[in-house]
Amino acid sequence: MSDKQARLGQPSSSSQRPSRIPGAKTARSLKQRHGLTAGRQRDRESTQGAREAAEMHIKSIIIEGFKSYAQRTEINGFDPLFNAITGLNGSGKSNILDSICFLLGISNLTQVRASNLQDLVYKNGQAGITKATVSITFDNHDKKQSPLGFEAHDEITVTRQVVIGGRNKYLINGVNANNTRVQDLFCSVGLNVNNPHFLIMQGRITKVLNMKPPEILAMIEEAAGTRMYECKKLAAQKTIEKKEAKLKEIQTILEEEITPTIHKLKEERSSYLEYQKIMREIEHLSRLYVAYQFVCAEETKVRCAEELNEMQESILKLQETMAENEKKVKELANEISQIEKTRDQEVGGQLRILEETLAEAQRTDAKAQSTLDLKKQNMKAEEKKRKELVKSMDEDAKALGGKEKEVKKITDSLSTFQEACQKDAEGFASAQQHFNAVSAGLSSNEDGEEATLAGQMMTCKNEISKAETEAKQAQMKLKHAQQELKTKQAEVKKMDSGYKKDNETFEAVTKNKEKLEAEMKKLNYEDGKEELLLERRRELSRNVNRLREAYESLMARYSSLNFEYRDPEKNWDSNRVKGLVASLITVKDFSTATALEVVAGGRLYNVVVDSEVTGKKLLEKGELKRRLTIIPLNKISARRLTTDTVNVAKSMVGADNVHLALTLVGYGSELEKAMEYVFGTTLVCNTMDNAKRVTFDKRIMTKSVTLGGDTFDPQGTLSGGARSQAPSVLSKVQEVKDVQEELKVKEAELQTVDKELSNLKNTAEKYRQLKQQWEMKSEEADLLQTKLQQSSYHKQQEELDTLKQTIEESEETMKKTKEVQQKAEEKFKVLEHKMKNAEAERERELKEAQQKLDAAKKKADASSKKMKEKQQEVDALVLELEELRREQTTCKQQIESVDEAIKAYQEQVDSMASEVAKSKEAVKKAQEELAKQKAIIIGHDKEIKAKSAEAAKLQENNNESQLKIKELEHNISKHKKDSADAAARVGKMLNDYEWIATEKHLFGQANTAYDFKTNNPKEAGQRLQKLQEKKEKLGRNVNMRAMNMLTQAEERYNDLMKKKRIVENDKSKILATIEELDQKKNEALNIAWQKVNRDFGSIFSTLLPGANAMLAPPEGHTALDGLEFKVALGSTWKENLTELSGGQRSLVALSLILAMLLFKPAPIYILDEVDAALDLSHTQNIGQMLRTHFRHSQFVVVSLKDGMFNNANVLFKTKFVDGVSTVARFTQNQNGSSSASQQRTEKSKAKEKKSRDA
Repeated sequence: MSDKQARLGQPSSSSQRPSRIPGAKTARSLKQRHGLTAGRQRDRESTQGAREAAEMHIKSIIIEGFKSYAQRTEINGFDPLFNAITGLNGSGKSNILDSICFLLGISNLTQVRASNLQDLVYKNGQAGITKATVSITFDNHDKKQSPLGFEAHDEITVTRQVVIGGRNKYLINGVNANNTRVQDLFCSVGLNVNNPHFLIMQGRITKVLNMKPPEILAMIEEAAGTRMYECKKLAAQKTIEKKEAKLKEIQTILEEEITPTIHKLKEERSSYLEYQKIMREIEHLSRLYVAYQFVCAEETKVRCAEELNEMQESILKLQETMAENEKKVKELANEISQIEKTRDQEVGGQLRILEETLAEAQRTDAKAQSTLDLKKQNMKAEEKKRKELVKSMDEDAKALGGKEKEVKKITDSLSTFQEACQKDAEGFASAQQHFNAVSAGLSSNEDGEEATLAGQMMTCKNEISKAETEAKQAQMKLKHAQQELKTKQAEVKKMDSGYKKDNETFEAVTKNKEKLEAEMKKLNYEDGKEELLLERRRELSRNVNRLREAYESLMARYSSLNFEYRDPEKNWDSNRVKGLVASLITVKDFSTATALEVVAGGRLYNVVVDSEVTGKKLLEKGELKRRLTIIPLNKISARRLTTDTVNVAKSMVGADNVHLALTLVGYGSELEKAMEYVFGTTLVCNTMDNAKRVTFDKRIMTKSVTLGGDTFDPQGTLSGGARSQAPSVLSKVQEVKDVQEELKVKEAELQTVDKELSNLKNTAEKYRQLKQQWEMKSEEADLLQTKLQQSSYHKQQEELDTLKQTIEESEETMKKTKEVQQKAEEKFKVLEHKMKNAEAERERELKEAQQKLDAAKKKADASSKKMKEKQQEVDALVLELEELRREQTTCKQQIESVDEAIKAYQEQVDSMASEVAKSKEAVKKAQEELAKQKAIIIGHDKEIKAKSAEAAKLQENNNESQLKIKELEHNISKHKKDSADAAARVGKMLNDYEWIATEKHLFGQANTAYDFKTNNPKEAGQRLQKLQEKKEKLGRNVNMRAMNMLTQAEERYNDLMKKKRIVENDKSKILATIEELDQKKNEALNIAWQKVNRDFGSIFSTLLPGANAMLAPPEGHTALDGLEFKVALGSTWKENLTELSGGQRSLVALSLILAMLLFKPAPIYILDEVDAALDLSHTQNIGQMLRTHFRHSQFVVVSLKDGMFNNANVLFKTKFVDGVSTVARFTQNQNGSSSASQQRTEKSKAKEKKSRDA
C-alpha cells in the first residue's frame, strides 16, 4: 500500500475500488441490533407471564488456579432459576462471582478486586501455579433466545485462561476465539459485563443511591437496549470525524499537490508542443539552409579556380612592365648625377655654410624663447600664489572682523560684569560702613547715611517745612495758569476755522499714508529684495555657465566617460538606467585607483541597468552612439570571495597589505550584485611579493593586482611594466563627478532663485507703485505739517498745551509735596518711638546690619568670581585676535615679497623679450641669405627636377605594380584558401548530411522543397538562428515527460474525486441513519422509562407497604436529560433521599434494580450481598419476591442471611481449607431446609472444626 493510500484509508488492490467505510456497516448493524432488540423485547413481554423456563443459563463452572481455588474445582448442578452461595468471610464465595465476571470479559479489574490479570492467578503464581482457567457451560436449549450464530448448539462452553507472563486466550466450544467475538456473544443476550445491569455487586446499592440524573438515565438506556446504540453511535461519529479528516486531507492534496501539478503540467505540455513544433520547423529550415550552403560552397570552389588562373596571368604581365621601368630609372639616375657634379663645382660649399648659420640662429632663438616661457610661467605661479595669499588674507580679515565683534561683545559684557562687581564691592563696603556705624551707635536714614536719631529728626522737620513751602508755590502757579488758560481758550475759538480745515486735510493725508504703509506691510516685501535676487541670479548664471563649460570640456577630454541615450519610450523612468560602472563608484583611497582600474578593466565602462528588459530597450531604441556592454541587476551572475579566503590572505601578508577590491570602493546597496561582478573576485596587494604569495597559495588561488597595476593570475600569467603617467580614469571620474555635483547644486539654486523672482515679480511691481504713492503722500503731509506749524492758531495751541502742562505739573508737585510731608511726619513719629526704645532698636539694627554685611560679602565674592571667569574668556579671545592680526601681518609681508618677485620676473621677462626679438631677427636674416643662395641653385635644379620627376614617375609606376602584385598574390592565397575551404565544406556536408547525396539534384529546382526563389535561404538562416535560440531557451525548461505525467496526474485527480464522493455519500448515509435511530431511541427510551417507573413504584410499595416511589426528570428538564428519585411515605413526597433512613434508601435502590430486571430480563443475574444493609424481615421479603416473581432468569445470589438463601433452590457453601477454597452443593426444600445427609455432613464438619479450634 502506498503512503498516499495509507493516509487516505484507500485499498491497495489492483482494482483500486474503494471499500465501504466502517461507518456504513456500523449504521446497518445499529439498525439490525436495534430491530432485533426491539423484537426480542416484544417477544419477552408477550411470553413473560406465561413461561417459567429460564433462558440461556449456567449449568456448571470449572475453576482451576483462579484466586483461592488452587485445584480444579467443578461446581455442577446450577438451578435454572435461583442459586445461592454462602460461607464465612474469606472462604471464596465472591471469588465464584469474580470467575463468572472474568469469563464474561470484564475490562475493569477493580470490580473483581484485582489490579492486573496476574493477581487473578492463585497466590500470584508463587505456589507453582502459573495460570488461571475458568470454564462455564451454558444451557442453550431455548433457540429463540440463543446468541447469534449458536442456534445449532444445545450447550455452549466458554473458557478463558490467563498465563503469567503469557497471553490471555478464549475458547468457545473448544475453539480459539478473540475477545470481541466473546463480547458480542454475551452482548447479544444482554450480558455486557463492562456495563452490567445484570451484575449487582457489593456496594452497587450505595452507588445507585449516589447516582446523578444522567447516570440513572444511563441505566434506563441500558435496560432499553439503547446504550449499546449510543456506544456504536459514538464510534460512528468518530468514524465520521476520521472520514472528515480524510476528506480534508484529500482536499488538501487536491488543492496543494494535484491541482497545481495539473496546471503546471498543462503549461509544460503547451511548452512541449511548442518545442516539438519548433523542432519540426528547425528540421525543415535546416535542410533548406544546408542545401543553400552546399550549393554556395560548390559554386565558390568553381569560381575560385577560374579567378586564380586570371590573376596569375596578370602577375606575369606586371612583372615584365616593372623590369623595363627599372632599366629607365637607372639611366636617368646617371644623367642626374652628372648634372649635380657640374652644379657643385659652380656653387662650392657656400650653401652648407649658410644652412649651418641658419641652424645656429634657430637654436639660439629656441633657447631664448624657452627661457622667456619659463620666466613667464614662474611669474604666473607667483601671481597665482599672490591670489591665494590675497584670498587667505580676505578670509582672515573676515574672521578678524568677526573675532573683533566677538571681542567687543564680550568686552562690553565684561564691562557689565565689572560694573556689577564694583557695585557689589561698593555695596559690601557700604554694608561694612553701616555695620561699623551701627556698632558705633549711629543709625541709617533712608538715603543710607549714618546719623544720630536727633539729627534725623531735625532733617525730618526741615523736609516738612520745605514741602509746605513748595506746596504753596505750586498752588500759586496753578492758580495763575488756570486764569491764563481760560483767556487763551477764548481767543483760540475765534481763529480756529481755517486751521481746522488744514488740520483735517493733514489727518486725511496721514490716514492715507498709514493705509499705504499697511498695504505695503501686508505684501510682506522687503525693499530691494528683487534687486538682491537679480544680482544673485546673475552670479549663479555666471557660475552655471562656467561649470557647464568645465563639465563639457572634461567630457570632451574624457569621451570614454560620456554615456548618452535617447528615452526608448514615453514616460521613461530614468532611474531604470543606473549609468557607467566608473560613475557609480567612489574610491575610498586614491592610492588604490590604479589597481582598481586594472581590476575592473573594460567592465569599468559597462552600463548598469535594473533588468534585461531595460537593457534590451536601450540597445534597440536608445540610439546609443557606441558599442556598450550592459549589466542587468536582476540577471547578472556575480561571485564574491568568501570571508575565510580573504582572512587567510590577510593572515599571510598582514591585514593592511591585502584587501578585497570590492571593499575599496563605495556604492549604493542596490548595485551590490553589479559591483560583485566587477570587483568581487580580485585581491589588491601593496607589493608584488605579497601579490605573488597570495595568488599562488593553494588555499587562495585567486587573481591579485598590486597598487602599481601589476597583475598575478593563478594560471601562471603575469602582466605589468611601465604605465602611463597620466592620471587614472577613476581620478578623472572623480573630477567629473565633483564638477557635475557642483553644477547640479548651482542649477538647483538658480531654479530656486528664478522661481522666487517669478513669484516676486507682481509683488515687487505692486510694492513700487504703493511706495511711489506713499512718497507723494509723505511729501504732501510734510508740506501741510509745516503750514500748520507756522500758523498763529498753532502757536496759540502750543501755548495752551504749555499752560495745560504747567497745570498738570503744579498739581503733580502739590501731590508729591503732600506725600513727602506725610512721609516726613510718619518718619518723625517713628524716630520719636526709636528715641524712647533706643537700646532695643540698636540691637535690632545691629543684627540687620550683620545680615546685610554677610549677604553683601557673598554677593561681592560671587560677582568677583564671575568677573574673573569672564576676564579669562576675554583674554583667550584677545590672544586669538592677536594671532589673527599676526597672520594678517604675515600675509601682508608675503604679498609684498611676492609682489617684489613678480616685479623682478617682469623685468627679466622684458629683458628676455628683447633678446628673443634679436634672435628672431638673426634667424630671419640667415633665412634671407640662404634663400638668395638657393635661388642661384634653382637654375641648376630645374633640369635635375625634371629628370627626378621622370624617374619618380617610373618608380611610382613600379610601386603601384608591386602593390598590385602583392594584392593579386594575397587574392590568390585567399582564393586558394576559399577554394580549399569550400571543398572541405562540401566534403564535410556530404559526410554530415547523408541526404545531400540523394537529393542534391533537387537543390535550387523550382517547385521542390529546395526552391531558393520561393524560400529565401538567407531569411531561412535568420529564422533558423532565432528558432535555435528559442529552442535552447525552451529546452532548458521544457519537460519532455509532461504528456505522460499530465495523464497520470489527471487519472489520480479523477480517482481521488471519485473516492471523495464515495466518502461524502457514506457520511450522509451514516448521518441519516443516526438521525433515524435517534428518533427510535427516544421512543424506546420513553417506553422503557414508563414501564420501569410503574414497576419501580409497584415493587417499592410491595417492599415498604404504604410508601410510593417514581423516577421523574429534574425541574426544568426532560426525561432525555436525566431522571431522579421521588419518594413518598404515606401522602408526603420527600424533597430528597436524605430524609429517608438507611434501610429505606437501600430499598429504593433495590426496587429500581429489580424494576430494571423486570423490564429487560437478562438470562443470568448476579447479586453479591445486596441485603447487607437490610434487616431480616426485608431480606426475607426480597428472597420470597425473587422466588415468586422472577421466574424468567437464573439468579446467582451471594448472601450471609438465612432469609435470603433459604428461598434458593440450590445452595452452594464455600469453605477455606488449608489455604484453598472448596465448594459443597445443597438442594433445598420449598421451605428452605437442606437435605438430611447434607445437614449431617455439615454438622460433622462443624464439630471437626470446633475440635480443631479447641
